[in-house]
Amino acid sequence: NNAMTENDLTEKSITPMGGFSHYGEVNEDWIILKGSIMGCKRRLITLRKSLLPQMSRRATEKVELKFIDTASKMGHGRFQTCEEKAKFYGGATAKKARKAADEKGAEAES
Repeated sequence: NNAMTENDLTEKSITPMGGFSHYGEVNEDWIILKGSIMGCKRRLITLRKSLLPQMSRRATEKVELKFIDTASKMGHGRFQTCEEKAKFYGGATAKKARKAADEKGAEAES
């Protein structure tokens, strides 16, 4: 539960539902970088302190992170958590599984 912000108090993990495409789940420490990074997806990145003090307005602006999108990146992801998805669908998959188990139990009795 490490993707909470001050504005979004939903307890959720940084890993999107279904994991990151071609990567999987993030279980270790992570950092969000602004912009893009050259290279392949799992490239090792070395972060170091700047040699010169950054005085530009862009470098000194305070970033206020309001929301971290953790919807699935495959298909049309619209749910942020598994609980939200189950609440929307009303546990339809659980009902189907329960119904199939009841039918198997009825067949076994006869």
